[in-house]
Amino acid sequence: MVLVQHPDNPVPPGAVSGHVETSDGVRIRFARWPATGGPLKGTVTLLHGRAEFIEQYFETIADLTARGYAVATFDWRGQGGSGRLLADPRRGHVDDFADYLRDLDAVLTKVVLADMPGPHFALAHSTGGAVLLLGAARLRTRFERAVLAAPLLGLGRIGIPQNAVSPLAKLLSAIGLGTAFVPGGGANDRMDFDGNPLTSDPVRFARTLKVLDLMPDLEIGSPTIDWLAAACRTMGTLFHPGFGPTLNLPVLIVAAGCDQVVSTPAAERFARITRSARYLEIAGARHELLMERDVYRDPFLAAFEAFASASQ
Repeated sequence: MVLVQHPDNPVPPGAVSGHVETSDGVRIRFARWPATGGPLKGTVTLLHGRAEFIEQYFETIADLTARGYAVATFDWRGQGGSGRLLADPRRGHVDDFADYLRDLDAVLTKVVLADMPGPHFALAHSTGGAVLLLGAARLRTRFERAVLAAPLLGLGRIGIPQNAVSPLAKLLSAIGLGTAFVPGGGANDRMDFDGNPLTSDPVRFARTLKVLDLMPDLEIGSPTIDWLAAACRTMGTLFHPGFGPTLNLPVLIVAAGCDQVVSTPAAERFARITRSARYLEIAGARHELLMERDVYRDPFLAAFEAFASASQ
């Protein structure tokens, strides 16, 4: 699948895109860009959230390349332009978050570390943040530092306590309902701008929907029960008493003060128990920090650059 653009969301210059295959045979769509500004500061690998795709990050990619970073990014299995895992391509599915680490490993091995300049940094949003933390023991040898935007460390306002969601998802998966949509979910997960929990920026919100109108195959609906169960297992692993004290990858967690999708208090709690993590909260921001209004987005980018440059 080629990169999709429209006048309000052009492909940044110098793009190279294609597919790599994971160790278990899934085709992953990737794209990479050279730095356009100087001096050269290294490479940023962008890890998306659930249901996201490369085209959503064109503006951020252009910002980073202008600041002197080469950029690589990709679509997780089951979403965007990567291989889907079920007969119904709209079901946001994965069996285990460890499978996402296969996607990241394939892109790092075959694209980022093979062809792109160091030092290497990760910029991970939401689900991408949880995946990066899950694989941090090995990724410490691949990334100098990581910045996590609104990472999935706890569920947001879903009306059911998280300690009830996890056993329920596990039970439903065990009785054969794992590939069904989560209760209340469906193939169409779109929402109106008014009252949306993602961004307060109407222009950036509309820009994403226009990409999906041009290429509907990029879109997925709600997660499956198996996806939710896998997310709960991952969050349990990350909050295991032995995890935080042993994490040695330098991490900056940037939380959104008005996040309804993931839990900001959980992110703050994780940072307190993790010796290599630092915490910043952007008051008033919604979940999609890189798709938010400039008053929230600009401080995030400044925090990323300050944290990345501290390694040099």
